[in-house]
Amino acid sequence: MFSRLFRKKVKVVKVKRKSKAGKVQTKTRRPKKAKMPQIAGKVTHYFPHVKAGVILVTKGKIVPGDTLHIKGHTTDFKQKVGSMEINNVPVKTAVSGQEIGLLVKSRVHHHDVVYKL
Repeated sequence: MFSRLFRKKVKVVKVKRKSKAGKVQTKTRRPKKAKMPQIAGKVTHYFPHVKAGVILVTKGKIVPGDTLHIKGHTTDFKQKVGSMEINNVPVKTAVSGQEIGLLVKSRVHHHDVVYKL
């Protein structure tokens, strides 16, 4: 019952084609669903003097060039990963279970959720 109430209304587009025999064929197309962002980790600490956040990667991997969406109670911004460090050593990839240091463009808070877009 509730699924009908909260279901998004989708516009259905009908496409008409003529076949070789001269018959008109109609085909319905639905728009593609947008991918939901994957939870990549959470913020564990923030260093305000260098504007760096410590992120615990909980799922998947993070590489430079990825776009992250950091969202919390008062935090909500998107940013590309420039450089990452683990124990003051630059790294190219971070996998689940690792804590990485990341320069952020805005203040982040403890327990903010990090999504990978």
